Amino acid sequence: MTPFYRIAIATIDGVVSILVEQEGRFLTLASLLGAEDIEQLGAAPAGDLMPILADWGRWAPVIGARVAQAGDRFARESLAPPERFRPPTGMPNKLICIGANFHDHIAEMARPMVPTYPYAFLKPPSTTLVGSGEAVRCPRIATMIDWEAELAVVIGQRCRDIPAADALAVVAGYTNFNDLSARDRVNSSPPIGVDWILHKALDGFAPIGPFFVPAEFVPDPQDLPMRLTVNGVVKQDSHTSKMVFGVAQIIEHLSSAMTLEPGDVIATGTPAGVGFGRKPPEFLVAGDHVEVEVGRLGTLKTLMS
Repeated sequence: MTPFYRIAIATIDGVVSILVEQEGRFLTLASLLGAEDIEQLGAAPAGDLMPILADWGRWAPVIGARVAQAGDRFARESLAPPERFRPPTGMPNKLICIGANFHDHIAEMARPMVPTYPYAFLKPPSTTLVGSGEAVRCPRIATMIDWEAELAVVIGQRCRDIPAADALAVVAGYTNFNDLSARDRVNSSPPIGVDWILHKALDGFAPIGPFFVPAEFVPDPQDLPMRLTVNGVVKQDSHTSKMVFGVAQIIEHLSSAMTLEPGDVIATGTPAGVGFGRKPPEFLVAGDHVEVEVGRLGTLKTLMS
């Protein structure tokens, strides 16, 4: 059996590196791989997991085997734990988010409705994704900044028209996600509807990580506790079993409309407890610390600035 491990990306001694974590100890992926592995990759792995995710079916068992062979190296040679991380897979081609996907969250919002299929929107990855420990600036154009703890799925193979029964087989792994939202655009939307760019796609509005956890360690994505705190106070405390559409159904739906590619990230929706649904409403301000925990995926930390 492969020992449990998680993958992260961080800057170590001035170099962006892929890290493998086990029980709070870190080694670089490059130090775990053998010369033959590196030769087959074409180069030592740098600070981007995308080349490995492009052939995840091949590299997942190799990495697992190298972790198992490392023995006590994690204890003897561990690097200092990073305080800040980068997005744990590198930069995906697509960042797809699912809205209105928890019954209790639907009930707490001003316009309750139950969708008949997964309701999706896109965020631009290169300007919204930020790693754990990084600061997110409160934007000048919005004051109602809200939190949304989510489970994110990382796709592991190119696929199209995948039935739900086979959908989990295309998942490489999972990570934490915080779908930050500017509720100003919901509170005062014009008749044409909510402007989803101004609502969801502001710079830094997609904190993710710190870890990528391979799918083999998450046998059932619908059996994970979810928790979000603001300044240490619990705001969301739920479970992925409460989704309207599970991970497999979401993948089936999205792959019917578009080709999913290795490294694509799908954020699967948030439960009740968001600031907009509270009475009175609560929103994030500069200086707030937000933490997201989903299952064994680690703690995603964000400082609002």
